Amino acid sequence: MKSNETFKSRLLGLQGNLLSFAYQLTSNREEAQDLLQDTTLKALDNEEKYVENVNFKGWIFTIMRNIFINNYRQTVRQATVVDKTEDLYHLNISQDSGLNTPEGSFAVKEINQALNAFSDEYRIPFNMYVAGYKYHEIADKLGLPLGTVKSRIFFARKRLRSELSDYAR
Repeated sequence: MKSNETFKSRLLGLQGNLLSFAYQLTSNREEAQDLLQDTTLKALDNEEKYVENVNFKGWIFTIMRNIFINNYRQTVRQATVVDKTEDLYHLNISQDSGLNTPEGSFAVKEINQALNAFSDEYRIPFNMYVAGYKYHEIADKLGLPLGTVKSRIFFARKRLRSELSDYAR
């Protein structure tokens, strides 16, 4: 029973240091508080795994660092977008593009309709550019001079802006 009380008092004694470390990791007060709480709970749940002659402070800080890393990895996994569109269209738009709103979905349909009305000589280079190809890659792939590709993309963008001017307002 005595070692249980010692463990808890040592853990409580490190709360200030742990909070500072958590803040360094997260740069956010609330997230640092959450990380401190998660670390404290994890340490208490794993008290029996602590070996007495091991650096207690290092053990606790390692727990915190590992929780932070695991949470970060989970956040990154959740933010990963799997794009199954043919030209990877969704990967090339910002995540807050409004696609998930009814208005955003409608706007995308309008843009696609306008683009589909373009002749191939304008639509194909423009779509390739939007998909992330560089000008010289488009020129190589289509067998066109670089200046021609740039001007076709410029005119396609200008025409699209003109046709969709209602959305700009």
